[in-house]
Amino acid sequence: MNQVAKPKTPGKTKKPGTKVLTLRWVRSGICTPGKQKATLRGLGLRRLGQRVTRPDDPAIRGMVRQVRHLVQIVEDGNNG
Repeated sequence: MNQVAKPKTPGKTKKPGTKVLTLRWVRSGICTPGKQKATLRGLGLRRLGQRVTRPDDPAIRGMVRQVRHLVQIVEDGNNG
């Protein structure tokens, strides 16, 4: 019998010991270029003041660097 493999859902599994970043959206993106607005949406930020948790990897760090004037990395002690 042929069995079809189910596709994995990316980002849903969390390995023990992986570091995470908690980000908070602190400044409005109204007058920012469209690329920065898309980066905010890509980080999962929808509303001003919202907090999201993302894995600490180079891709996310690059996105945060692109909008570093709009977001803040929250230090809450749960990283790592």
